[in-house]
Amino acid sequence: MSEPLAYLNGQLIPASQAAVPVYDTGFVQGVTVAEQLRTFRGKLFRLDHHIQRLAHSLEIVGIQSEVGLPQLAEAAQDLVARNHALLADGDDLGLSMFITPGMYPTFSSMAELLPSRAGPTVCMHTYLLPFHLWADLYERGQSLVITDVEQVPAACWPPELKCRSRMHYYLADRQARLIEPGSRALLLDAHGQVSESSTANVVIYRRDEGLTSPPREKILPGISMAVLEELAAALNIPFVQHDLSPDDVAAADEVILSSTSPCLLPVVRLNGRPIGSGTPGDVFRSLLAAWSQLVGVDIAAQAARFGHR
Repeated sequence: MSEPLAYLNGQLIPASQAAVPVYDTGFVQGVTVAEQLRTFRGKLFRLDHHIQRLAHSLEIVGIQSEVGLPQLAEAAQDLVARNHALLADGDDLGLSMFITPGMYPTFSSMAELLPSRAGPTVCMHTYLLPFHLWADLYERGQSLVITDVEQVPAACWPPELKCRSRMHYYLADRQARLIEPGSRALLLDAHGQVSESSTANVVIYRRDEGLTSPPREKILPGISMAVLEELAAALNIPFVQHDLSPDDVAAADEVILSSTSPCLLPVVRLNGRPIGSGTPGDVFRSLLAAWSQLVGVDIAAQAARFGHR
């Protein structure tokens, strides 16, 4: 595979040369607004939705990007088209786009010694989707563990902000893996209500109610969660929102995670105890099949095919 390209501040460069300086605010303070996308058959999925969410995040943080978002969307499509041409047939890419405020003021004197530029840092790069991380989970299922690491409260930053300040995810997952190897963390808020899993939205399924998500205003508005809701409507599965306790999750017939790259994953255990039958359920399988039909790719089969790398 030839070296892919990356986009940095309006220029296409070899991906190996894409770097954020150590004096960038995104590196110093973690002030980085970000979006993660994936392709299906080489085409970015729901690009317009991701761009809209990026615009809202930039507004929250107060970053004025010098690159217009329509132009950024065009550049993203161009970058993906160039890099997808390097892949094996049937493979797909992830796309990371992020924007920082640029140079951290304390280090402004470094501008005389090191390459720098005024204004925000705008970067996009692609990567081979790491299917090996989740390929077997479509059949085996994911385990969740509740740790003592809580979700960041809205008083720190609003739930709808998509950013890279995710130390709590790292710490929560680290603790979860120490408790049960291979598990992920289920994060609760300060009131003990279910918020999210690390890097994924959470929904539960109960036969008498359908699918239930935590209230939209309390969680990141996931693009994949919105797709899940659309697919549920097409399958005549009710979808409601209200607070969920850990007991609600434990007693659910099924629990599903939604996120960009795997799309949907079934949860089969919580804190070491089985959920439902302890195996991926029929509702999960129906939703994953509907998603595969939507994008024209057998999602689980693609992951199995390329999951060996």
